[in-house]
Amino acid sequence: MFRTTPAPAPTAIDLNSRHAAIALGLSLPADVVLYLLLPMYAGQFGVTLAEAGMLLAANRLVRIAGYGAVARFYARNGDRLTCSIAVVAAAFCGLGYATLSGFWALLPLRLVWGLCFAALNLSTQSLATAEQLGAARRSGRSRALIAMGPVLALPLGALLAQWAGPRIIFGILAVFSLLAVLAARRLPSVPHGTGPQRARRFKWPNSLDAWSFMEGLTLDGLFIVGLSYLGKDLMPGGAVVMAGSLMALRYLAEILLSPVGGRMAERFGAERLLVSLSLVTAIALAGFGLGWLWSCAASIVVLRALQLPLLPPIVARRTPGPERMHALAARAVWRDIGAGIGPLLAGLLLPVVASSWLYGSCALLLAAAALACGKNPSAPVDKKQGATP
Repeated sequence: MFRTTPAPAPTAIDLNSRHAAIALGLSLPADVVLYLLLPMYAGQFGVTLAEAGMLLAANRLVRIAGYGAVARFYARNGDRLTCSIAVVAAAFCGLGYATLSGFWALLPLRLVWGLCFAALNLSTQSLATAEQLGAARRSGRSRALIAMGPVLALPLGALLAQWAGPRIIFGILAVFSLLAVLAARRLPSVPHGTGPQRARRFKWPNSLDAWSFMEGLTLDGLFIVGLSYLGKDLMPGGAVVMAGSLMALRYLAEILLSPVGGRMAERFGAERLLVSLSLVTAIALAGFGLGWLWSCAASIVVLRALQLPLLPPIVARRTPGPERMHALAARAVWRDIGAGIGPLLAGLLLPVVASSWLYGSCALLLAAAALACGKNPSAPVDKKQGATP
């Protein structure tokens, strides 16, 4: 008779990471569905297409300016209070998307959501890396839990938009954001500490900053816009259900593959894996620009999902102690800067510059940034000792 070894019971750190991811996963869908519906139904929201683009960029811009303040509030007040405020505010944003119209009515909602996401994202990363042993695994599982909300909401939002217009889905998603309070209230309330106060001064971006910027520029900016621009003649045009399904596939890849990336990082080392996957991503990005659109797009989606859990454990190893939260926030800011510039760059250059040149150049820069991150790779975590050998 065969005996199976029971799975180990989750630790308090595992549960905290899981609850933070659930809170973000329930709050995120309203923002994700807005990316799908606002450009397609701009008139029904009382905005022009140009204003829709500005609204979709506003949440990233406010995070660039406000991540530091969010990180300080989070460090002083802990996860429970910070995330509880964030999920309630996110629910009001969803309700606003369902009822308000016009650029100036929707803009404050986008700014508030940007700060909410900053707080929830920081909590998920901080709690996943609270202990180095298992940090990559927890990061992978966290990304998978976060993606479950969008992967279900996008097709549902697309179907409801066709049936009843683009507004009703946001009222439904606002209710789910309120349910996130139940997860947020189970988070620890202990402050994290702010670390020693230092005079602010300009600092040149380090290798992780550069990689975060290029990852946001290429995979969150140029790739998404380029897929729509270059593929508009190859896929059925304008169907909201088709667009929603394609966006959902990106999050489905996170659910299936981010935990795999976390386990691979624990086995091979996070920096080594980041460098390897980024180099392969650079090759796929260059092929995307050369015209191998769908095969390279599928490869990029897979590679992006595998890379998502890698950065937090690297930051935790290089910046231990209370400064970890500020380091995680800094990486998120650089990614937001890249992701904000990417669509603007694509819109300006794709109509006038060969896609092979644009994506090839960015692929080289991404590869260079990845190689710089791997100069001092960490060894895989020794599960018996709980430290690197």
